[in-house]
Amino acid sequence: MKKIDQNKKQKRDALLNTAFELFTTQGINKTTINNIVDAAGVAKGTFYLYFKDKYDIRNKLIAHKASHIFSIADAALSKTDLTELEDRIIFLVDNIIGQFSADKSLLNFISKNLSWGIFKNELISSSDDSDVDFYNIYKILESSPKAFKDPEILLFMIVELVSSTCYSSILYHEPTDIESFKPYLFDAIRLLIKSHRTALPQEQSL
Repeated sequence: MKKIDQNKKQKRDALLNTAFELFTTQGINKTTINNIVDAAGVAKGTFYLYFKDKYDIRNKLIAHKASHIFSIADAALSKTDLTELEDRIIFLVDNIIGQFSADKSLLNFISKNLSWGIFKNELISSSDDSDVDFYNIYKILESSPKAFKDPEILLFMIVELVSSTCYSSILYHEPTDIESFKPYLFDAIRLLIKSHRTALPQEQSL
């Protein structure tokens, strides 16, 4: 990476990290662009080189943080011998739950602000090489010998289910603590996956 590109990345990362710290400590509504640039130690004009406004940086933060979480889980999955789709997705979810449990401020931020449209659009349009391309998330479905109808809807339902239930269970132990809740969550995910399976031609002929 050229020095000028490295400097740009450092400034962008500084803004993202500072915005995350301020958003999670004092809230998005109470955080101004001036707060962000002052704490990051950059000029206000620098902010607008990378982001349109504070909601734009929020959206990019959601995609950035979510893709980072997925990257960690995916790297751990690659070291396993799991082959069944359901087992692979459950492994990813369990790893992500562990990350959320270890960083409740991250869980709080993502659960409150996550929107499928934001998540998808930001990952598709991301120019940050550290972010996971949205379509890489489909690989786990595409690598399965089984076909699925509406894979985007399936992923949306899993993401929403995990995000909302983890928020309540990890932060408030409602309806129970996360370890007690996991079996129910995993069973629900398995049922979702099963309901979206499309019968293969040889299965239809049986």
